[in-house]
Amino acid sequence: MEKIRLFDKTFKTFIPYEKIMKAIDDVAEKLNGDFKGCDDIPVLLCVLNGSIMFTAELMQRLEFDCELVSTKLTSYEGTNTSGRVRQAMGLTSDIKGRRVIIVEDIVDTGNTIVELKRILKDAGASESVVCTLLFKPEAYTKEIPLEYVAMQIPNDFIVGFGLDYNEIGRNLKDIYILDE
Repeated sequence: MEKIRLFDKTFKTFIPYEKIMKAIDDVAEKLNGDFKGCDDIPVLLCVLNGSIMFTAELMQRLEFDCELVSTKLTSYEGTNTSGRVRQAMGLTSDIKGRRVIIVEDIVDTGNTIVELKRILKDAGASESVVCTLLFKPEAYTKEIPLEYVAMQIPNDFIVGFGLDYNEIGRNLKDIYILDE
């Protein structure tokens, strides 16, 4: 099992790249089943910075036209969520009257999803659904359904494949878990 060090913490391999790719294949298949052949052009909303790698892999597998829009929200400080979600960058395109697929790297408490849904409603989206690479059911405290979940994981701190520890580790192709 490979171990890596980021700043003051050691991490060990948790989800290898091949397993991540299989999970993305599966979630893309579900999206294709629901959106292929649709008359409109849905919007894929990449939630920066963490979702960049997932969004890129997911888009390559989609068999329907879609438009890419980005936004950036922040809530993490180090390894802990602050509980306060703020919009660091607004939507990069107008989504009024559009169906939006929110592409998230990870959903834990659900605070970011609540804020994203509010932002999209205020911006006039006709509908929004959630597609997340990772979901921590133990940490989730909201009632909002998550329509597309690639993988469920325990409530542990992880890095890699877009996820960071104080902005580093996003470039790792595997996902690593804290090794304590």
